Amino acid sequence: MEILEEAKLNFLKKERNLSKYATLSSSAIRYKEEERIDIRPNYYHDIDRIIYALSFLRYQNKTQVFTFPDNDHISHRMIHVQFVSKIARTIGRSLNLNEDLIEAIALGHDIGHTPLGHAGEAMLNKISRRELGEYFAHNVQSVRNLMFVENKGEGLNLSLQVLDGIFCHNGEILKPIYKPMDKTKEEFLDIYNSSYKNLSSSKKYSAMTLEGCVVRISDIIAYVGRDVEDAIRLNKIKKEDLPKSVTDVLGTSNKEIINKIVIDIIQESMNKPYIKLSDKVYKALLDLKTFNTKNIYMKAMSLEEYAYYENGMKLLFNKYLKDIEENNKNSIINKTFLQDQNPNYIKNTPNKRKVIDFIAGMTDAMFDKEVSKISRKLAKK
Repeated sequence: MEILEEAKLNFLKKERNLSKYATLSSSAIRYKEEERIDIRPNYYHDIDRIIYALSFLRYQNKTQVFTFPDNDHISHRMIHVQFVSKIARTIGRSLNLNEDLIEAIALGHDIGHTPLGHAGEAMLNKISRRELGEYFAHNVQSVRNLMFVENKGEGLNLSLQVLDGIFCHNGEILKPIYKPMDKTKEEFLDIYNSSYKNLSSSKKYSAMTLEGCVVRISDIIAYVGRDVEDAIRLNKIKKEDLPKSVTDVLGTSNKEIINKIVIDIIQESMNKPYIKLSDKVYKALLDLKTFNTKNIYMKAMSLEEYAYYENGMKLLFNKYLKDIEENNKNSIINKTFLQDQNPNYIKNTPNKRKVIDFIAGMTDAMFDKEVSKISRKLAKK
């Protein structure tokens, strides 16, 4: 036991010199108390719980921006979360923050993302609004998955600080400054539950830790330049198309863009209780996001493709719901999902929510395969 205690202390040595604004492992809050013999600090342990989760495996075959690209060098969700983790840890180490907490939030932040990326999210949101009267958003689903779906419905019992950082990551919303907003366990659950009825509530909150704020801005840094390079590889845009207001400040390559923004954040945020961008870099980054939205994200999927997959999303929802109601044991939703869930999940989760949980967790390949299979069967009738 003395050796294990020494190992624990070795893990925590770096925390002695962290910034006064950093979040210590000892402050971690869990919804369920645990008794465990473990040398890993709380947030380090959360990293392991996330990377060994089944839903983490499915990152490797989920859309980042472009679905089924004819090029092996285009980003998928798995590589995106690693980019976010690396960028956020670079900022975190520079500002002397808790890198374990940063990594846990970064690796888990998109775990609730649907197949087909944000297009799939919009499709599933329509179904959720119609069938349940509730919004579907990937950040909310990430928390739901990690708390109530993973581990056969038991959840992973992650720290509140990790769940909160994941919930508040909102990488689509750029702000010039990010200030932590403290929350209790009860307040976090209230905000989480209310987001199903009022989605805007989930967008107005910042993370409760500075580490969570770092991940939020790092999410944007990780995708804006990389998405440009992916679009160039696929001949969607040319480097010369980038606005001068962007290139004059941030550069033209992903490497330059990341470096410029990261250095700016470090200079503006060192020894401060917030994460900040300079006015010049904030404006350039906002212009780049606007350019990407108009020239990349809104054109990532053709109208024909969108219509096909949206119809496919409806087909899958209706088919799986019917399979549950008719207790079809041969259905994929039963064979690969529900039969492994614990009785508590089965009893307390509405059937429509079970279907949404399942579809949200599917990879692009599985989704496309299922849509094709069901479409063929319907065509034969």
